[in-house]
Amino acid sequence: MFDKLEDLLIRFEEIMGELNEPTVTSNQERFRKLMKEQSDLTPIVDAYKEYKKCKDTIEESLLMLDEESDEEMREMLKEELSDSKKRVEELEQELKILLLPKDPNDEKNVIVEIRAGAGGDEAALFAAEVYRMYVHYAEGQRWKVETMNVDEIGIGGMKEVQFMISGQGAYSKMKYESGVHRVQRVPETESGGRIHTSTISVAVMPEVDEDIDIVIDDKDIRIDVMRASGNGGQCVNTTDSAVRLTHYPTGIVVYSQTEKSQLQNKAKAFALLKAKLYDIEQQQRHDAEAELRKSQIGTGDRSEKIRTYNFPQGRVTDHRIGLTLYKLDKIMNGDIVDIIDACIAADQAAKLAKMNEN
Repeated sequence: MFDKLEDLLIRFEEIMGELNEPTVTSNQERFRKLMKEQSDLTPIVDAYKEYKKCKDTIEESLLMLDEESDEEMREMLKEELSDSKKRVEELEQELKILLLPKDPNDEKNVIVEIRAGAGGDEAALFAAEVYRMYVHYAEGQRWKVETMNVDEIGIGGMKEVQFMISGQGAYSKMKYESGVHRVQRVPETESGGRIHTSTISVAVMPEVDEDIDIVIDDKDIRIDVMRASGNGGQCVNTTDSAVRLTHYPTGIVVYSQTEKSQLQNKAKAFALLKAKLYDIEQQQRHDAEAELRKSQIGTGDRSEKIRTYNFPQGRVTDHRIGLTLYKLDKIMNGDIVDIIDACIAADQAAKLAKMNEN
């Protein structure tokens, strides 16, 4: 590990030297790559420099202890030595986590798809609530949310909704939301007061960059244009602005109607289709790497029941990590930071355990 850290330190200094050259901005692509590499290496380099400083402090304190006879000074040195040893242990753990292989999609924007499952209208109502939960969470992270398509029912529910979240590190946090979410509560339409169980599915897909080669052959796709349905302004509902794409090889159908312009809806529909095709590739890769998938939290089986929202008891339980929180109202209002942080910590712990086995 320390050989690798020394190599990264040398590389960091090389990057800083290149960035200080007056001609560096003449090649904008090279400049952006260097800035990105510098940004990625900075937390590792900062932690490693602090680690080396603490190790030096330990050596100095030990030497001074050997020579010091004054009891008060010896106590001070012992305290400094103890603090430095403790910090070295913390930094070693931090560095192990920082050196874990990064998911190449972590910094990307995401496309989220929520679909009502078992439970009819109640599932559709819960789908709309989870959509709003994610919108509030994204706003708290200062991310941008853009709805791509929504199929609403008359009582305020959503059969399905697709939306994009744009912001730094969106996928690194939102990826833990993929899976089946279960709600337990008494529906407003239930006269007998019985608790019903309904489900929705959430799929979180990284936005596909231009540098990723997702080929969509013209002969494999059908493009239909039509008038938008549902709520919308006058020109949305009276022009053929909505776009539906059918991808024959996979049977995937995507629909976009939120923009007034047919071109904009077409661009959104293709972005969603590319994300779905890339997601299929990712899932197939995970299936091929079964052992890796076992050590990950939140990027596995889409049919996995990941969370239960129990309204009568005001609790939310994440089944993957055994976490139960009694603050359902806050969570439904977008306060899911504690859940996501716990998933990240569990994911890192699983990967570290896997790395130690090897």
